[in-house]
Amino acid sequence: MTERATERPAPAATAEAATATTGVPPGPEPAAPCAPSAPSADEVAGICADLIRIDTSNAGEGGARGERAAAEHVAALLEEVGVATTLVEAAPGRTSVLARIAGTDPGHPAFLVHGHLDVVPADPAEWTVPPFSGEVVDGCVWGRGAVDMKGSVAMTLAVVRRWMREAVRPRGDLVLAFLADEESTGDFGSRYVVREQREFFTGCREAISESGGFSVTAGGGVRVYPVATGERGTAWMRLTARGTAGHGSKPTEDNAVAELCHALSRLASHRWPVRLTPAVRALLDGLGEALGTTVDTDRLDAEAVRLGAVGELFAATVRNSANPTMLQAGYKVNVVPGTATARVDGRFLPGTEEEFLATVDRLLGPRVTREFVNFEQAPSADASGPTFAALAEALRAEDPAGRPVPYVMAGGTDAKSFARIGIRSFGFAPLLLPPEMDYFGMFHGVDERVPVEALRFGTRVLDRFLRTR
Repeated sequence: MTERATERPAPAATAEAATATTGVPPGPEPAAPCAPSAPSADEVAGICADLIRIDTSNAGEGGARGERAAAEHVAALLEEVGVATTLVEAAPGRTSVLARIAGTDPGHPAFLVHGHLDVVPADPAEWTVPPFSGEVVDGCVWGRGAVDMKGSVAMTLAVVRRWMREAVRPRGDLVLAFLADEESTGDFGSRYVVREQREFFTGCREAISESGGFSVTAGGGVRVYPVATGERGTAWMRLTARGTAGHGSKPTEDNAVAELCHALSRLASHRWPVRLTPAVRALLDGLGEALGTTVDTDRLDAEAVRLGAVGELFAATVRNSANPTMLQAGYKVNVVPGTATARVDGRFLPGTEEEFLATVDRLLGPRVTREFVNFEQAPSADASGPTFAALAEALRAEDPAGRPVPYVMAGGTDAKSFARIGIRSFGFAPLLLPPEMDYFGMFHGVDERVPVEALRFGTRVLDRFLRTR
């Protein structure tokens, strides 16, 4: 049976409760699909498709839905093969799944595999295949979450289900966390479980999760596998400009809308300087060795273009960034509002936080204030240690021509939350992809999909790594 976290009994996810929590009515909660296909080479594709069919769209402050249905489905898949699970709810319907499989060596460190069950919203009108259909078309499983990251969750579940059927056990405890709310702040997911379920992760020092281990084909057919060893820090900010409210027909010296627009223009047009961190230098060295070339660090923007898809691995992580993303002001065309607000997505490299914030303040000027909507330090893992080596070896065992390299993610993941309790995460969701596939374009993009063969490959790689770690 599924155990409920004793700290917070899971209440019924009523429409009224969900509306109070998220601010919007959730609509009908989707039913969890039936049990997946029979255990075979296609089990991973079946699990992925079933998860996609559960609409777990997370609109952030606009609300989320489907997370409990997905969590219950995942729990059922684990319990069917004898893995006890715990459902944890941070709020009605905001549900995560935790499980712990005992290892054979009590003295060996536990290891965490974490992933998220929520996805960003999708507009069906923009898609070739309906985004929550989970259809297999042209050898790919299509739908929102195929890449980010229900495909990765499916690979983990397929490995664990096979182990349990074959009585395979890890050396150290294997801890699983399938989480809500990653696509927003993690307040209802990873942040909640590391605070309220800390004991579940006892003994875990390292972890794997999304956004790494996929193949990128460079010129000459060289396949590079970037394994994430860190990511930029997150600084989501709310900006506010204040002025004198009045009639729109009269001149004004302190128009809040104009003041904010000037500040945002300065911020958006700023050219952030290159800051090469040790992790990015390691990536550049690894790429140079793999490709038989030298990456010129004095002209990295041009080098990113020259190297094509491989260049995307460092194009966004050699400098900080601050992108305006939302604006709000006024309520009538002939009224000058007294305030104007904006949201900015800021990202900073490890060790550059003070420089980043000082630059933002200088560009905003004295009449625009900022406050953090979400702030997270930049986490990192050891690219020279045994875990990275084992991840690389698992990839090479399945693709001897592959060249694993360390890299830093431009965006953010739940790794930031687990770093708070001393767990270092590697981005490792292994996939052998067709050379022409725009993998980066799949994240939050239209027509998101993942090849079935890539899922099979990833399942084999994960199985190898988790058996030997």
